[in-house]
This record gives sequence, structure tokens and C-alpha cells, in this order.
Amino acid sequence: MPGSVVLVGGEPGIGKSTLLLQVAAGLATTAGTVLYATGEESAGQVRLRAGRLGLLEGRAGDRISVVAESEVGRVVDLARAAHPVALIVDSIQTATVEELDGPAGSVGQVRECALRLMELAKQDAIAVIVVGHVTKDGSLAGPKTLEHLVDAVLSLEGERTATLRLLRATKNRFGSTEELGVFEMAEQGLAEVADPGRAFLTATDEHAPGSVAGATLEGTRPLLVEVQALVAPGGYGTPRRTASGIDANRLALLVAVLGRRAGIGLGSHDVYANLAGGLQLEDPGLDLPLCLALASSLRDRAVARDVVAIGEVGLLGELRPVPGLERRLREAARLGFKKAIVPPPRREGPPVVAGLEVLAASNLRDAIGHAIGTGRDDTR
Repeated sequence: MPGSVVLVGGEPGIGKSTLLLQVAAGLATTAGTVLYATGEESAGQVRLRAGRLGLLEGRAGDRISVVAESEVGRVVDLARAAHPVALIVDSIQTATVEELDGPAGSVGQVRECALRLMELAKQDAIAVIVVGHVTKDGSLAGPKTLEHLVDAVLSLEGERTATLRLLRATKNRFGSTEELGVFEMAEQGLAEVADPGRAFLTATDEHAPGSVAGATLEGTRPLLVEVQALVAPGGYGTPRRTASGIDANRLALLVAVLGRRAGIGLGSHDVYANLAGGLQLEDPGLDLPLCLALASSLRDRAVARDVVAIGEVGLLGELRPVPGLERRLREAARLGFKKAIVPPPRREGPPVVAGLEVLAASNLRDAIGHAIGTGRDDTR
């Protein structure tokens, strides 16, 4: 939006600069000139990246101006002289205001730089996009007021060693925050994933115990994700509980519920849980597939590939409905799943989805029976 200020955050090396160079090329091709101010790299380094992305040729190469400058006053003067459709500042932690004391990245410098960039955006109707670093806990570095000043806050997420990236909005004054962009890092930069619904499912023929498909809802977009678990006999001391992409406290809670309410004793076992594709999710609808994956791994019985599980697990072992169940089921049916294990509905019967057999389970024992069959309780 003209006159808006957008804050883009993400871990180092996740692809923020690559994303914004591609954004600059798209704006330059369709809207007008773009000014890219970099305080972390030289103009030559930015040009090398643009060359690797194939952005130097054509209209984009002629309409993007790169300036290696970190002093906000000079950047603002350059923007007012050129009046681009967009100004990209990479990054706010390296920007400074000459009149202020203190190093770049300090609370006073970051706040004043943001205020001056916001003033430029509102007065000159220039869209300003600012890169922000994140701290170890994943939150944006700098004063919290920075997020209140800007019009939109975007987060680029994903594992640095994986190829998939997620772009989500945590704040947006001009649109919805219930949308999710799924991209793949390739040689030519970030490319759109044509079918994000199946992007987080493993495309192998072998289906080992400990793997269960779950359906999550990211905003309005349903995604199918593979939930993986490994249960191994523990050694001396306290058994390990390791989670990747899943809340470790939630994993510990579900392990306790499985042992107490479903006869799946994991107290003396090491437990490892993971979401395929580097996803980080807190959807309670993934409780059931995680429990089924743990039971499958312990009993060494694979869950069929065409089974999807959706549901929240309570402390009594009961299964609770989750929002958007029918939308998740429709996406699972579109991707070829034949059977779904879900909680019982609150009022009417289970959703009817063409091509999908919906099995309602009131508790964990019933769900485990549907998924891997009834077997002896393992309470070792």
C-alpha cells in the first residue's frame, strides 16, 4: 500500500534479502522505481545476489537503485529526490540517526529510525519495507513499540537447512492475517509452491511405524503435514523428551495422557517427535496424530498411508473437536486420503466428505484401535 510501513522479520540466512530483492524486481516491473538501501552489504554484494537471481536484465535491472547507506537522514533525502514507489531498508538494526548518540541497534536509534521512515512513508506516499532481525526466542529484536508503529508485520519462517519457507502476517492494517505464503528456496530465489497442501507430506513409498498424517489450518489454508515419532528404550537417568516443530511441554503432557488413559506406557522410553518440512505449529488439532504416531512407534505397527487424524486430546483421554474440521477433511480427500479419524461432533453427525470414510472416536483408546488395531497394552 502506498504510504505504508511493513516490517519483515526472520532468522539470519532464512532468505529475507532474497525475498525483498524479488519483491523489488516485481514492483519495478509493474509499478515504478524502487530504492534499496542496504546497511549490511555493499552495493556490489547486492548486485551479485541480484545477478544470481537473474534480476539484472530487463526493466527490473533499470528501475532498482541500490545505495549502501545506513544513516536514515541521507536515505530519506535520496528517497524524496527520487520518489520511488517503494523504499527497502535492510536492516533497521544497522540504521542510525546522525543527531542521536548510541550505537546502531540500540533502543533509541531503532525507535527514531522507524519514526523518520514512517514520516517519509505518510508524507510522500512511499511504501517503506524494513528488515528486522529476530532474537533467540524468535521475537523481533528492538523495542516492542516498533511493531506498534508499523502497518504490517511479516515473518519469514523455516529451517535454514530445508528448502521450504513460510511467510505469514502477525499484523496487517490493510488486509487479513489469516493467509500463509508457502515458498521453496531454489537457485533462482524463492519460488511459489503450486500445491502447498501436500508440500509437507513425505513422497516415499515406504511407510514406517511412527508416521501419521495430520491436517492443520493455517489461517484459512488447510495443510496436510506428516507427524513423526520415535520411541526407544531409555537408558539410565530421566528419559528424553525431544520435540522439533511441536511444543515440548505439549509432548510431555500427551505422553502422560497416553500412559494413564490409553495403556501406552512411555515412562521409561526416550521419545522424539518431529513435524516434517521444518514446520513450527501450535495447532491442538495435531494432538491426535502425534499420539497415534507415538503408539504406532511403540507397538511397531504402521498406520496406513491413506489415514489422516485430526483432533485435540484432553487430560482425560477424550477427543475434542477443532475449528475448521470440514475444511481440513475436504483437503485430505482432495489429496487422496481415504479414511479420517476425528473426534465425535458436538451436535449433528460426522461431516460427510465425498471419497472419505470418517470414523468418530470418543477417546484415545478408540482412535488407536481405528489406526493400528487393538493389541495388548504395553505399560512397561
